[in-house]
Amino acid sequence: MNNTFSVPRFALLLKKTLLERPMQLLGLSALALAIVFFTYVLVKSLVGFEQAQVISYILGLVGGGCFLASFVFGYFSSNAMGSSFLTLPASHFEKWLCAVLITGVFYVLIFLLFFRLIDTVFVSIYHHSLDVNGPFYKQLYDHVQLFPYDGFVAIRSAIMFVNFAGAMLVGCLYFNKVSFIKVALLIAGFWLGAYTVNLIIAKAMITNVENAMPYFLVWINVNAAQGKVELPLSIMQVVKILIQYIIPASLWLLAFLRLREKEF
Repeated sequence: MNNTFSVPRFALLLKKTLLERPMQLLGLSALALAIVFFTYVLVKSLVGFEQAQVISYILGLVGGGCFLASFVFGYFSSNAMGSSFLTLPASHFEKWLCAVLITGVFYVLIFLLFFRLIDTVFVSIYHHSLDVNGPFYKQLYDHVQLFPYDGFVAIRSAIMFVNFAGAMLVGCLYFNKVSFIKVALLIAGFWLGAYTVNLIIAKAMITNVENAMPYFLVWINVNAAQGKVELPLSIMQVVKILIQYIIPASLWLLAFLRLREKEF
């Protein structure tokens, strides 16, 4: 039998992982979906459809996915559970792949299907509630549409997910307890530090700087108006490649390497 990957062995490992800790994995996923539903309903009632779609989508994909990622390697919260996990008759690649599938594939697919379901139901209810003979029927109907999975918010959310979830996977292997909080604080600290450095550099080079988003652009005040200074296109492409591909791939690979270190 292959020491690196075996389909029957991996299938047993995946089944064991899902059924052994249903509250930690299945329960967390169900809780995340429930929060998405109630957030959608609440924000839709208080603010509107567009805000409800954006907030609940980001909360479900990024928030729920990262929270699940911080628990998927939760075996190391105690020595007994960690030793039991490390001695399972499966390769470290299979254990890592199991976590990747649960966090990056299964949860994402379930969330996307669930979100599309509730979004379709609420949008349909809204459309059917409109007066067909009303003077603004078409404008009101077109104003509320299904949330696009290929739109700006969805794409940016996917980028945040692969980066933050990868960081959470690494974090739960380095921090055995309350890894979600610790990694979240590290991410917040890193972002604040990058923002501060970018703002200091921008103010040293440009006058009337209002704001500075790390890696991308600087907002400046021009009389009563506000403008922005962006990175050159070539540098912007390099930054996008780093954030969209290189950094998340490095984080998910680092989780594999860290798990391998724990097995020896």
